Amino acid sequence: MEMTGAQILMAVLEEQGVDTIFGFPGGAVIDIYDELVKTDIRHILVRHEQGAVHAADGYARASGRPGVCLVTSGPGATNTVTGIATAYMDSIPMVVITGQVPTHLIGNDAFQEVDITGITRPCTKHNYLVKSVDDLARVLREAFYIAMSGRPGPVLVDIPKDVANARTRWNDNTQIRIKSYQPNYKPNMKQLKKVVGLIKKAKRPLLFGGGGLILSNAAEAFTEFARQTRTPVTTSLMGLGAFPGSDPLWLGMIGMHGTYRANMSAGNCDLLIAIGVRFDDRVTGKIDTFAGKAKIVHIDIDPTSIRKNVQVAVPVVGGCRESLEKLNALIAEEQIGDFNERHQEWLRQIDEWKAQFRMAYDQGETVIKPQFVIDKLFELTKGQAIVTTEVGQNQMWAAQFYHFDGPRQFITSGGLGTMGFGLPAAIGAKAACPDRQVVDIAGDGSIQMNIQEMATAVQSCLPVKIVILNNGYLGMVRQWQELFYDRRYACTLMDHQPDFVKLAEAYGALGLRATRPDEVEKVLQEGLASDRTVIMDFVVEKEESVYPMVPAGANITEMLLV
Repeated sequence: MEMTGAQILMAVLEEQGVDTIFGFPGGAVIDIYDELVKTDIRHILVRHEQGAVHAADGYARASGRPGVCLVTSGPGATNTVTGIATAYMDSIPMVVITGQVPTHLIGNDAFQEVDITGITRPCTKHNYLVKSVDDLARVLREAFYIAMSGRPGPVLVDIPKDVANARTRWNDNTQIRIKSYQPNYKPNMKQLKKVVGLIKKAKRPLLFGGGGLILSNAAEAFTEFARQTRTPVTTSLMGLGAFPGSDPLWLGMIGMHGTYRANMSAGNCDLLIAIGVRFDDRVTGKIDTFAGKAKIVHIDIDPTSIRKNVQVAVPVVGGCRESLEKLNALIAEEQIGDFNERHQEWLRQIDEWKAQFRMAYDQGETVIKPQFVIDKLFELTKGQAIVTTEVGQNQMWAAQFYHFDGPRQFITSGGLGTMGFGLPAAIGAKAACPDRQVVDIAGDGSIQMNIQEMATAVQSCLPVKIVILNNGYLGMVRQWQELFYDRRYACTLMDHQPDFVKLAEAYGALGLRATRPDEVEKVLQEGLASDRTVIMDFVVEKEESVYPMVPAGANITEMLLV
């Protein structure tokens, strides 16, 4: 049977189980869109191509399935770059389909021509320019396979207009064979036995998990490992939810804005088992002194991440879930003794650190503390919401005060730190999980970067809730200026803001506002109970800061606490 390239694209998308695409049409993809509307695939029309990629990203993080977006050539393609880089830094599986000018015009500076494969080469796991319709089905299947396998990531497929219109015989039996790409999921058992040997000797062990645990569906095995060995647990920002936030072994997040007890534990442990992490600078602080008293074990699917930032005693290349399952089995077979007794003194020390500095704030009667809003949100949602964030202080307060008991519940831009991520990501998460409450925790600066996607949420009947912590500043930069630049607030005062309540109403959403602490719970209750998209504007303490804080270049245990 002969089919056009556009028809082949739809057939492969359906074959791959794609049920939702986020996109924005244009001339180079008009034929693809003409075929798309003939399928059962849901298309969510965004208002900006960056929003499409962030929404596909949120969909992928919430569902575990690859996100898909479709945009036109030229500016449509270049508008995706920030979203692609965001997904690349956080290892999010995604297939980005871009239109391109006809093949005979490539290189001629044609209207809306851009070398998008060249532009995105540094921030995609792989990308393709399809020059023949005969290659299209194979390329698309490879794109989904590469995006989802090994260390996941975004893959871009650039389809010229004439390739979308050309016809060829459809082959639905194409096998995926990529000789140069063979991810290794099975860990070396000799290395795992070395890990068990270190566990036997350790008196002050610490588990450090990252986003790889969530991406590989390893949270259950990770939790079993921690509980079996009675080992305290911390995670990076991206790993939140991989271990229950209500478990007594949970220390909270590690790093620049991590908890006191997590950072002190990293500085004093004698064995650090790191799984699915890349030792980002926001985690390690001064790299030369990070976990300076410990032997380090590093387990990761990506061999290039091991020993890239820190030296390790035992490297293990393999899938996080597979490695943990085998470790759990090995430990169960060993006669190691009572872990409770072995780690009793270490756990007592951690309890002392917890008592020395608790995550607390002083909520008075007149001005709303942002932490209080997050606390109330956690209480009213019973900790069950999917939470997306923007980037800045709002992101850190969400990480510190909303306690995540499960994976794929916390969706944030970690590696790239992309302002404007949270709202479109919430839309994508809601599309993936329509029965879940989805809340975007935002700042008044960050929310405005993709505020146009309010129209997407309303039109597409995706009633996300936006909680704005409105302090009238670009808060995180202001905090640095307060601490390190003698309070010279250069260009961080947002002294002209829209009325977010009226703005919500203009988009056809519900707008609510709280200016006093006694209004917070009522606004949250009304907003969460609504079946509409809602903006909740909380006017909070203007110069509240995020603590603890590790200054740039300092040892992770050298925290500013107030």
